[in-house]
Amino acid sequence: MVKTLELYDMLKGKLGEAESKALLSIIEETSDAVKHLEQKELATKNDIKDLEVKLAETKADLIRWVVGAGFLQTALICALLLRLIK
Repeated sequence: MVKTLELYDMLKGKLGEAESKALLSIIEETSDAVKHLEQKELATKNDIKDLEVKLAETKADLIRWVVGAGFLQTALICALLLRLIK
């Protein structure tokens, strides 16, 4: 990869000093913007992974509560039936 100083020297001969500085400034700003967007995208991917983990934990908790409520309901029905039979 060509370094900034080398690129400046190459462009200075063809474009002139002011134009070369302006072009390199635009290139650096664009590069910084791309890096910032990549970091934002990476953060978004990490957020999605965290959300998936929380969703899995919530699903497991929900299954536990549904199974527990089912057992409780079955026990109550059995107790009521035994009470009615006696």
